[in-house]
Amino acid sequence: MDFNPENKINRLCAEGMSAEAAGDPLLARNLFQKAWDESENDFEKFVAAHYLARQQNSVEEKLKWDLVSLRFALKTGEEYVRQWLPSLYLNIGKGYEQLEDIGSAKRAYHSASSFQQFLPDDGYGRMIRSGITHAMERTYDK
Repeated sequence: MDFNPENKINRLCAEGMSAEAAGDPLLARNLFQKAWDESENDFEKFVAAHYLARQQNSVEEKLKWDLVSLRFALKTGEEYVRQWLPSLYLNIGKGYEQLEDIGSAKRAYHSASSFQQFLPDDGYGRMIRSGITHAMERTYDK
């Protein structure tokens, strides 16, 4: 399944992103939760969980949703999803790092690095590559 802007889950998540940008995190969270509740397949669950993670109030809850998103991303078996794996693993590593579980953070950052070749060659891809590099440098001696 491709990232179709006409898909109802993708539309709900886009509306949630607009609510975030407008400074309404409660509406954003409600839209992301609705996307999760209405998800019908692994791809939709991956997308909804990814956005729902953004609106959590604790590192533990954010990490939980990032891990849920990763689980469904991997279950899709879709090659198209590989371009998001570096970002997902980077988010997961950051969660572990914030929880001071440096071993798990390093493993997640290593996984992020191993999927870098699937990132697009654009601003997004450069941002994620830079984040991975900095994360690995930050945790290298820990």
